[in-house]
Amino acid sequence: MSRFYRLPLPATILAILPIALLAGCSQSGPSDTATRPSNAAIAAPVSRGEWVREGAVARSSGQILSKSNTCTEANPFDESVRFALKASSLAQTARTKEDWDEVARQWVQAVAWMQAVPPQSPKRAFAEKKVVEYMRNLTYSQQQATKTSSAAGFPSFESEPFDSQLQLYLSYLNTVGTPDVLIVGSSRALQGVDPNQMQRSLAAKGYGNLKIFNFGINGATAQVVDYLLKLVLPPDRLPRMIVWADGVRAFNSGRFDRTFAAILDSAGHRRLASGVRPQLAQNEVNPTTCYELPQPCDATGSKWKFMHTEEEMALQPANNVAPSGNFQDLIYRPEQQPIAARLASLNAIDANGFLPRSDRYNPYTYYQRRPYVPGQYDGDYRAFNLQGVQARAFDSVVAFTSARNIPLVFVNLPLTDDYLDSVRWSAERQFRDRMRYLSQQFGFLFIDLSEQALTQYNYFVDPSHLNRYGAQAVAQKLAANPSIPWPRRK
Repeated sequence: MSRFYRLPLPATILAILPIALLAGCSQSGPSDTATRPSNAAIAAPVSRGEWVREGAVARSSGQILSKSNTCTEANPFDESVRFALKASSLAQTARTKEDWDEVARQWVQAVAWMQAVPPQSPKRAFAEKKVVEYMRNLTYSQQQATKTSSAAGFPSFESEPFDSQLQLYLSYLNTVGTPDVLIVGSSRALQGVDPNQMQRSLAAKGYGNLKIFNFGINGATAQVVDYLLKLVLPPDRLPRMIVWADGVRAFNSGRFDRTFAAILDSAGHRRLASGVRPQLAQNEVNPTTCYELPQPCDATGSKWKFMHTEEEMALQPANNVAPSGNFQDLIYRPEQQPIAARLASLNAIDANGFLPRSDRYNPYTYYQRRPYVPGQYDGDYRAFNLQGVQARAFDSVVAFTSARNIPLVFVNLPLTDDYLDSVRWSAERQFRDRMRYLSQQFGFLFIDLSEQALTQYNYFVDPSHLNRYGAQAVAQKLAANPSIPWPRRK
């Protein structure tokens, strides 16, 4: 009997795991008996779109691919369990990013095999539920890998959103290249401007396939944006245009700038002050990981195998559940909840830096769960002052972009009417007037999107943050604005 079937599984699972071992390639319907995968070596990953016939020798990037003339029938359910148990076992001792990457790779293969259970199989309904559970475990392992990673070992700036966005942006630079348009601002920008929709809308207008990245950071003020553009980003990789999407709260010099204070007190700032900017490794490391994925047999008893690269194996994560060594039940460990909650939004950010939120704001239900805070008690509006440190930071950004001939577009994002009580409305009005005046004096473009068309509740996730539908509407509105000097791709 195979060692695989001697693993300690619950009795309910042992009852449904087949134990027979068959060989050969069958084109008949799914069998209730299982086979062990052949011992033939699995070929190393090759380039996207390349097909390799087993039984022949192929070369890719100087590597010789393995060869095999046999096609061994494998039971996808059992193969999935094998990878799932290995992933669960590895997760018990995982500590480093590399450890958690390996756990994630095992869950990827477990998902692939479980998804390969044929639709007509009596195990299919059960397998579909296990796919969902395995995806949750995959998500958790990805979160742990993210938690333990950093931009080339650069010290933290004591802001998880800042660190996470910086690492993603540096990876974007190395993978995609310098963005044509960079979106900056606070969480209102992070959730409020969809770079993918903006790219599609501009492409439809003949601007080409522009590269657009959203570098919104939770809690970012004018001081944080000034710091990011002038000190953190590589000076030779600046965008061709900057869209600063935010509002009055980021410009109140009277309140304590908690995010910027934490950055200045961080080890990352001290490293930056020594003259070292964060960057990723320049030499790409090509992994030699081989995957064991389900492949169909052909009628001749051999098979064509499509070799997947690691990039092609990326799966969309689901919810956060800690991995368990028990196949039948996933155990959610309460002590892991703070980690999952803290990283949930960061892992929801897409590859272009955008955080899509699908909830729709309903004031009748929203304030049943949260107290309403009037503007006079809102810390973001405390000691309201549009002069001071934030004003000087904004002037610094204007001078910085002007000296480098980078068009600066400031977008005043919309707010809901119930959020704008008398205190907030007064601050909003002062901010609009000041930005209009400064735009005329210094030549940047000020776009006010506070009109009624974009303030409907179904565009918001809360009183002051747009959801993904509002973010798409904002992107479309900006793309259609003829006054914005969008760059064009050749």
